[in-house]
Amino acid sequence: MSLRQTALRRWMGIEPGEAPAVLAGFLMLFTLFTCYFSLRPVRETMGIAGGVNNLQWLFTATFLATLAVSPAFGWLVSRIRRRHIVRWVLGISGATLVTFAACVRAYGEAAWLARFFFVWLSVFNLVAISLAWSVLVDVFTDAQARRVFSLMAAGASLGGLAGPLIGVFLATRIGNAGLLALAAAMLVPATVCADHLSGRVGTSGTARQADGSERDTMIGGSPLAGAIHVLRSPFLLSIALFVILLASVSTFLYFEQARFVAGRFADRAEQTRFFSGMDAVVQCATLLIQLFLTGRIAAAFGLRFLLLALPLVTVLGFVLLSVSSLFGLFVVVMVVRRVGEYALVRPGREMLFTRVPVDDKYKAKNFIDTVVYRGADAVSGWVKTGSDLLLGSQMGAVAGAVVALAWAGSAIATLRFHRRIERRIEAAEASAAGEPVPPPVVAGSAGR
Repeated sequence: MSLRQTALRRWMGIEPGEAPAVLAGFLMLFTLFTCYFSLRPVRETMGIAGGVNNLQWLFTATFLATLAVSPAFGWLVSRIRRRHIVRWVLGISGATLVTFAACVRAYGEAAWLARFFFVWLSVFNLVAISLAWSVLVDVFTDAQARRVFSLMAAGASLGGLAGPLIGVFLATRIGNAGLLALAAAMLVPATVCADHLSGRVGTSGTARQADGSERDTMIGGSPLAGAIHVLRSPFLLSIALFVILLASVSTFLYFEQARFVAGRFADRAEQTRFFSGMDAVVQCATLLIQLFLTGRIAAAFGLRFLLLALPLVTVLGFVLLSVSSLFGLFVVVMVVRRVGEYALVRPGREMLFTRVPVDDKYKAKNFIDTVVYRGADAVSGWVKTGSDLLLGSQMGAVAGAVVALAWAGSAIATLRFHRRIERRIEAAEASAAGEPVPPPVVAGSAGR
């Protein structure tokens, strides 16, 4: 083993032969997140410009758009060769961004255009990133995922740092239309990296290498197979519930964010600066944790810590917000929640899908990441609005604490289902190898 391989294995957990695939995954997520985060501050400001009290309508419109896009995505995945799925999705997204850029140049910052852009970017964010992770869970084994997913997720965090800086330095020079065109260009290297990874999908082993016939197969099946499989599988259903409660907690805090920021900053430019600054802090902290802690935490404590720690901390955060309206406290709670989601929950959530069939890695996963997530956004947006009207904003935080507590409970249930699947796979592998079969899982003991 060379000195470079020894260093990668010791400090990064990368085994020989894995480095090219890990680097491609890192760069794919980096370019996607740079694209998204260069546009996110504009979206956030547009959301406030449409009225803090109207956010639930934008969330509902986003859900309806996601509901319309989901079967179209399922149709595309069923009929496009496996290695070309990312090309099509990112190609269509890039063309749409260029169209938005032309519209902004022609019509300026029209309210109707701002609302369309808010909804489109919210849908694109989930679809593109879910698809990128689908490729990764298709390429890497479960054991590899525990070691290297956090390293590739660090690419997302680095992109989250680079994206806001693009807006800071270039927004006044090239305008919003220029930013949209630049974001479209960023999808090209993301597609190249995804193509490299798609060429490695197939057989078991380190960074699964496949022959040409495997790479050119179609997944097939119904465009609605993702939704059907989620409803029929207790494991996928438990992941869906986990995502619903995660999205609900995020929405509760998002509405609080809009209320706090609207009350603190009257100027739109100051609002955008605040959002960009908070994004930079979140991504910087996330990057450090992903590079130096997440992999070690996953190795030492497994998925249990990755999925359960943040829900419990969020319960405490909501309780504090229910007794205090300090802006600084809200910022701390918001930053901790977002850092925990990106550094711990997201890698852990993606690891769950390494044990499911290929079609579920693309269809069921995308259905959960898009329709289920945005549906939870829409419903929880109205629930948050109603709780604020009936209970007041601070008592509404108590409702958020209850949701976060339920989120922790769903994490425990999901971990139990995942452990049962692991035991079943281990038993099948041991039986095929002629080894002693492990004892069956005792009810209630899985996931401990």
